[in-house]
Amino acid sequence: MLEKGMKAPDFSLPDKDGNTVRLSDLAGRKVVLYFYPKDNTPGCTRQACAFAGAYEQFKTLNCAVVGISRDSVASHVKFSEKYSLPFILLSDPELQAIKAYGVWQEKKNYGKTTMGVVRTTFVIDENGVIETVMPKVKPDTNAAEILKALQEGAEDRA
Repeated sequence: MLEKGMKAPDFSLPDKDGNTVRLSDLAGRKVVLYFYPKDNTPGCTRQACAFAGAYEQFKTLNCAVVGISRDSVASHVKFSEKYSLPFILLSDPELQAIKAYGVWQEKKNYGKTTMGVVRTTFVIDENGVIETVMPKVKPDTNAAEILKALQEGAEDRA
């Protein structure tokens, strides 16, 4: 997995509207990049809704929020519309970014081992350098923890 201080790998993935989004397109602002397993599952829905609820605060901090999963563009459209998600959702069925960020890992569920996306959040600074890595985050508290850290960082710089 990537670590703090490393250059964040660039990627080029379609968003829910079919537009290609690159990490490099977001240079000049912080990016909260969160990887999640699947649209419309309980944990992923709670996590997405928490980011949606705090979205205006992230915008105030000049911070983009980007969610990435293996789901299709069509799935992202439904998920985004159903929960009024205002941020970018990217489709990565070929695991381009998922593998580049090291979040495609072995998972154990009910004694069965499979490969899957481990819920992980990265904060990337304005220059594309990883500031924070949060592996195995809790969906209910992830957005609030990231927002608090960003706000405290902004206060320290003020």
